Amino acid sequence: MQQAINDAFLNRISAVQKKFPSYQVNGILFSNISNIRYLSGFTGSDGVLVLSSDTAWLLVDGRYTTQAAAEVQPISVVQYQNKIQGIEQTVKELGLTKIGFEASFVSMEMYNDLTRSLKKAKLVPLGDELRLLRAYKDKHEIAVMKKAAAIASAAVATALACEIQPGWTEQEMALQLEMTARRAGAEQIAFETIIASGENAALPHAQPTNRKIRNGDFVVIDFGVKYQGYCSDETCTFAIGELTVDQKNAYRAVLQAHDEAIASIKAGIAAADVDALVRRVLGKKYSRYFVHGTGHGVGLEVHEAPRLAPNSQDVLNAGMVVTVEPGLYYPGRWGIRIEDTVFVKENSCEIITKMKKDTIIE
Repeated sequence: MQQAINDAFLNRISAVQKKFPSYQVNGILFSNISNIRYLSGFTGSDGVLVLSSDTAWLLVDGRYTTQAAAEVQPISVVQYQNKIQGIEQTVKELGLTKIGFEASFVSMEMYNDLTRSLKKAKLVPLGDELRLLRAYKDKHEIAVMKKAAAIASAAVATALACEIQPGWTEQEMALQLEMTARRAGAEQIAFETIIASGENAALPHAQPTNRKIRNGDFVVIDFGVKYQGYCSDETCTFAIGELTVDQKNAYRAVLQAHDEAIASIKAGIAAADVDALVRRVLGKKYSRYFVHGTGHGVGLEVHEAPRLAPNSQDVLNAGMVVTVEPGLYYPGRWGIRIEDTVFVKENSCEIITKMKKDTIIE
């Protein structure tokens, strides 16, 4: 099993190295820790992965030397005391002269430091070239993401059965949800848990407050966990007590948009077309209350490529994992969001989150 995992990392590195000619580089510096984990298996919080055309070196400080040696067995581990000096020495030893770097991740300070230290090398910013690096998931990644989704969905189901009731505060619910997930095997929460009731549900990225849940509320729960480093992401909207006609109609509109978008997803469809479909289904009556994109990629980070949005240039292909999350937000009143995470296949997609999205009234 470990050999298969090691081979997977080496294959990922090899795939990047094969693109060096098109990038016009003979080496790449990776400092985004998610990309480093994806390519090497290193789970620490700091380091630099240096690729040449035929080798890979992981540079870490003394906190991570032992850990890195155990986690990245096929890759050389080099300890540094100063990161920039460590990069300079490695670049010299590997004979790198045209060095790519993650343009969207490297700070101006680090870029200036590298420029001063690597005087004989040319630094080449890589942006779109690396944006889809982690977009295609293999069987192991999908299995791990399904496990993360199962843990999170089970925690939400438990909350639905025991805890969502008038009198509970959003903060109390968030705490119980997170504790339930951790007890079930979650490594950590994938992002700040969203529990938003009543008028707070009109805020797409609301934070849990001490507001008490009341009859007539929509309660939006946007929740995900990490398992073996990979994220889940799912949103359910629950009704507390009876809904008004307007609320029922709005929920049906969001659910229809959600369902039709998922039914449309397959290899080869443009991400922007999925977003456009959602907005057509919502129509003039509702689309002005839909204030964000339809979805995003999920993996080692909860937001990664590709993007399902009006201006997205991405095309969905088999192996990608994306969310579908239409929502409506009525400022000062209430909000609705319904989200599932799906695995794109050749002729369809598979929903990997677990909660049913029919209207649930408590």
